[in-house]
Amino acid sequence: MQIGELSEHTGISRDTLRYYEKRGLIRAHRRPNGYRHYPEETVLLLDFISTAKALGFSLSEIEAEIPEIRANGLGPERVAEVLTEKIEAIDQRISDLTRMRRALTQRLAAACPLMRAGQSTPTDKA
Repeated sequence: MQIGELSEHTGISRDTLRYYEKRGLIRAHRRPNGYRHYPEETVLLLDFISTAKALGFSLSEIEAEIPEIRANGLGPERVAEVLTEKIEAIDQRISDLTRMRRALTQRLAAACPLMRAGQSTPTDKA
């Protein structure tokens, strides 16, 4: 299928498809007239990419799994491993954000919220 058909079928813009191809996420064969031709399985791969992005995976994280998908498909064990790793990363990020929120809340009542705790207010030395 050509890029326009693929775009229409998946709802992904042509520019994004070209970008994914440039990054190596998807592959197209060039016809003699220079047009890109995508195999039918590209639709499934793009569905995987869209779902992974919606679940918070970066293109780099997705890209790391593409060779395995192409070689053997992504087995249930690997899917569970990848999802577990992502959950752990999210939990760590939540912890970091909670810590930052707590620090901001404590400083909100301070005379100068951007100073370190226990530091005095800076004086003008002009």
